[in-house]
Amino acid sequence: MSTPFFIDGRPIGPGAPPYVIAELSANHNGSIERAKDSIRAAAAAGAHAVKLQTYTADTMTIDCDRDDFVIKGGLWDGYKLYDLYAEAHTPFEWHAELFALARSLGIAIFSSPFDESAVELLHGLDAPAYKIASFELTDLPLIACAAATGKPLLMSTGMASQTEIAEAVKTARDAGASGILLFHCISQYPAPMEAAHLAKIVSLRDAFDVVVGLSDHTMGNVAAIAATALGAAAIEKHFTLSRADKGPDSSFSLEPDELRRLVTDTRDAWAALGQAGFDRPASEEASKAFRRSLYFIADLPAGTVLDETHIRRIRPGFGLPSKHLAEVLGRRLAKAVKRGDAVHWDAIGD
Repeated sequence: MSTPFFIDGRPIGPGAPPYVIAELSANHNGSIERAKDSIRAAAAAGAHAVKLQTYTADTMTIDCDRDDFVIKGGLWDGYKLYDLYAEAHTPFEWHAELFALARSLGIAIFSSPFDESAVELLHGLDAPAYKIASFELTDLPLIACAAATGKPLLMSTGMASQTEIAEAVKTARDAGASGILLFHCISQYPAPMEAAHLAKIVSLRDAFDVVVGLSDHTMGNVAAIAATALGAAAIEKHFTLSRADKGPDSSFSLEPDELRRLVTDTRDAWAALGQAGFDRPASEEASKAFRRSLYFIADLPAGTVLDETHIRRIRPGFGLPSKHLAEVLGRRLAKAVKRGDAVHWDAIGD
């Protein structure tokens, strides 16, 4: 059984409702005020955490226009890597202000660091956890640096092989992470529903004995609800104030009302799972009255030899269970009965 852990005092893992993370990413569109409004909206929608991304263009790549450094295809086709990251980054100098705002609103805040300088910044802000992005899962030195803070690591597994995931998990454990969660993730933006492959959530849990979740790039909440049923303890979705405002990640991001429904829907899906096994809930007890059972359907004197014209299997369920009909037929009544009396053993003689 995977071991639960805590982020800002909230349990993450089996036995706790799904932890919903609103990924702000680049949807601040270069405005700290929009970033603040997004945090407020995420808190108002009931998200448990808001997540940033901590990098600069210079910590991600070099300013180079050679072919290797130009994106081909997808949402960001034609972008030079350096220019994309320059446009999309969340400035280091914003972080303290954004962390303070989130904490004042009672919503957890942490980030994805993309190099050691980002870990240093976030550690100085006492980030309660670190998220390792799919593209950084093979950067074992970065994982070791983040894990060495002693905080939980949430790691996305997009594109990763089983061997690469195993190396990341071992690195995080060996370096001292206080908890590990693996997000099943498809690194496609947006990801079509048929590419979601949610069954891999179970594979991750069973193979690595860790808490599992879903970092979801599909549209809508269907995948997140299904993932909850498969045991996902955390759901991460990109979040924007409005897709109409555009932005690098806006096309596959939830708006505030959609985030609110995500929180409600995944909590309800988790609640609906209940407990495994064969014990029945107490709430069903009253419904037993509507089962079929054995009833006398005629006024009968004592000594009557019972046959199928005397007894029927009908509702309600206050008589002997229907399975006893064959045992009762052919026996004599021990006492007189009335039509509509429930059949009980005290009325049945030899």
